[in-house]
Amino acid sequence: MKLKNVFALLSVLVILSMALAACAPASTDVPAATEEQPAATEEAPAATEEAPAATEEAPTTTRHGGWLDEIVFSVVSSDSAVSQLQAGAIDFYSFNLSSNTLQEIKDAGLNYTQSYGGNYGISLNPAVFDDTTVLNPFSNRKIREAMNWLIDRDYINQEIYGGGSLPKLLPIATQLVEYTNLIETARALETKYAFNLEKAREVVAAEMEAMGATLGDDGKWQYNDAPVTLIFLIRSDGDGTRKPMGDYVANQLEAVGFTVDRQYKTSSEAFPIWLGSIASEGQWHMYTAGYLPSGLTRDERGQIQQYYLPSSVQASDPFISNVADPELQQIGDDLANGNFTNKAERDEMMARALELALEDSLFVWVVDQLVYAPYNSNVSVTYDLGAGYEAAFMGNYNLRFVDEEGGSMRVGTNDLFTQPWNTIAGSNWVWDSNIMRATSMGAAGVTTSPGLMGDPYTGLAWPQRIESASLQFEKGLPITQNLDWLTVEEVDSIPVPEDAWLDWDAATQTFITAGDKYPDGTTAKVKSTVVYPADLFDTVKWHDGSPVSVADFVMAFIIGIDRAKPESPIYDEAAAPSVEATLPFLKGFRITSTDPLTIEYYSDVYNADAELNIAPLWPLSPTGLSGENSWQMLAVSNLAEAAGELAYSSDKADTLQIEQMSWVGGPSLEILKKYLDQAQAESYIPYEATLSQFITPEEAALRYENLSKWYSDHGHFWVGTGPYYLDQVFTTEKSLVLKNFADFPDLASRWSAFSDPKRATVILDGAGQVTAGQEATFDVTVNFRDEAYANEDIKQVKYILYGNTGDVVAVGTAAAVGEGQFQVVLDAETTSKLEIGSAKLEVAVVPIAVAIPAFTSFDFVVVK
Repeated sequence: MKLKNVFALLSVLVILSMALAACAPASTDVPAATEEQPAATEEAPAATEEAPAATEEAPTTTRHGGWLDEIVFSVVSSDSAVSQLQAGAIDFYSFNLSSNTLQEIKDAGLNYTQSYGGNYGISLNPAVFDDTTVLNPFSNRKIREAMNWLIDRDYINQEIYGGGSLPKLLPIATQLVEYTNLIETARALETKYAFNLEKAREVVAAEMEAMGATLGDDGKWQYNDAPVTLIFLIRSDGDGTRKPMGDYVANQLEAVGFTVDRQYKTSSEAFPIWLGSIASEGQWHMYTAGYLPSGLTRDERGQIQQYYLPSSVQASDPFISNVADPELQQIGDDLANGNFTNKAERDEMMARALELALEDSLFVWVVDQLVYAPYNSNVSVTYDLGAGYEAAFMGNYNLRFVDEEGGSMRVGTNDLFTQPWNTIAGSNWVWDSNIMRATSMGAAGVTTSPGLMGDPYTGLAWPQRIESASLQFEKGLPITQNLDWLTVEEVDSIPVPEDAWLDWDAATQTFITAGDKYPDGTTAKVKSTVVYPADLFDTVKWHDGSPVSVADFVMAFIIGIDRAKPESPIYDEAAAPSVEATLPFLKGFRITSTDPLTIEYYSDVYNADAELNIAPLWPLSPTGLSGENSWQMLAVSNLAEAAGELAYSSDKADTLQIEQMSWVGGPSLEILKKYLDQAQAESYIPYEATLSQFITPEEAALRYENLSKWYSDHGHFWVGTGPYYLDQVFTTEKSLVLKNFADFPDLASRWSAFSDPKRATVILDGAGQVTAGQEATFDVTVNFRDEAYANEDIKQVKYILYGNTGDVVAVGTAAAVGEGQFQVVLDAETTSKLEIGSAKLEVAVVPIAVAIPAFTSFDFVVVK
């Protein structure tokens, strides 16, 4: 799974990952029936199986860093994960296993996490191929749209996932917060795009003929006297479900006349073709993609830009080759950048975007998984309810043996080093990102700004390194404060100071200020102010021993924009679309004090949750990836890229036919060492016109000396500030060793209270027969572990009434009648809209303590 969600609204350091992105899932890459079936007539399965609860109280300790002395990660096939745990070869398998493995896990007597496991679908190549004698059907939007009718998602869920996952049509997570908010639109689209093979066949036929193809006597499409052959990259590794899913889709395509070349590949084999090749070269047509959000996503408005538009922060093919509908492009960019004035407008835009997204269907979604990660009974695991362990910010921070400090834990995962590791445009696969976060202070993610800690149960954020924070926002914006660690103020206007930095002049290597860009002044929608502890630069160290400095913060901002500028020595045209789409909404940031470090951030991009608008601007990846950036490592890397010997991104590396930069292995290491020696000899200060204000020659010499010693000791250049450091790397063998960083400023127990999510269970009851035109009452009971769920901890109990064709008849809110007790009252006018026959009432309970709604439904008969 590849961490790119899908929604890292916050980083160029928030800036390019708060402003830049509204994205950041992790691609899991972490990704036949013939009868038409109506949608919304069968209840989609919900998460009814509760994972084992934590039984011990949160521990305390005087230990700094992580709980463990070391963590040894290695690649273990998902097929053998349970047997390896039983044999004692590993203690924990951190990659999520499909729902069809749950019984095996239980039979083995293992504990397990349970979470939403991201999603699988089909990524389509939208490009017109360079070889014009070869037709790409998926360059046609209508054929892409028809894929939704071609696929029977319920069949796939039942036959491949044992009925334990959730059929997925939309780019938002099924039955989570955003879906519940837009339930009317979601259910209507599910009805419209219900499985209908004949409709798919009709659309394909009409469009193929219009494109000049002919249907041969053998029932196969021909173009230029050759079969129209679809190259289908089908993942054969991971949890093992993508292969049968791919085969099913291939069968369906063959049923409507296509010839399919099924190419079964592992993640390492498929990725260089899928996202590593130029789409118009025609090396592929389809790929069984998977995405995992980097934590619970409360606000999914960035998904449209992320998955469909050339302005996607993924900034590579196939996204940049998609010629999107202008309305979709406008709405998608506006949603990602917060260009709306209130929640009603935002929800209306989201509803329309979902409609347009299905008409575009660059991605054809198939399933939202419920997944499980098994571990032995002596292991304690914190995991993200929306994405599992490997996407949890706190995961490696809290991983430990029960009632024990220290020790060596052996962890198996699906893959490692799928792409080269660098924090600018390197690997974003979930298994790689998980380890990178262990070496980092806090994490940037789908909703969480760098320097904050993501809450694994709510998707909100907690302060990880800052001492205090405040937020101002313009009156009328739909922003809500949930937690009390920040101060929030609604104001009439937020003027941006003239000296705030908001862009970069790559030629002069200096910042462009708000005064330069807006001589008549400008305002912002939100202003974040953070204050760091006075001892920050004394207590926080890079793993190589260098103290964190202001230059690290400034450097991360610079590089996020510099490489998108044609005048830059490290210009990468693949980086330009995202930065260009973001800069108009970035209003600037400024460092108002270095003692203590105080940073103001101004933006027109905002999140509905106040906490997620706080921008510490900690020097993590400026592009939404995992990992931290010391200025000296970026300086050395820039020298190598400027010399044309290495490139951060795969796009640029492929174009120039050079090596993509890796900080942990391969030919990159010798090249980087060469430029480290050069930088050390010169006491080189990068972007000297600006950074010389923050870096002295003495500091430069110390930084390069420490990095050189680190490389000598560890054989790689991966340096962070987190609770674990990367000690040993074996890229060929696909294993690595993390060791505890005793100089980490926090105690190992800081986040140990996160152990038992308060998930709701819901029961819905009422009469089995309802008379149309008469009032009907249904009772709702909400519990947690067989006790009434406190009403003060419930945000909303929403109901949806369906008619006998699956159409949405009414949506409303249930009324509280007692603790954990609610009622849905359908008045006579509402029931009069129901046709004779079957009907269904569905209830969604939205708790406050966890961000996963609880769904249930009740079928009844309507009579006159």
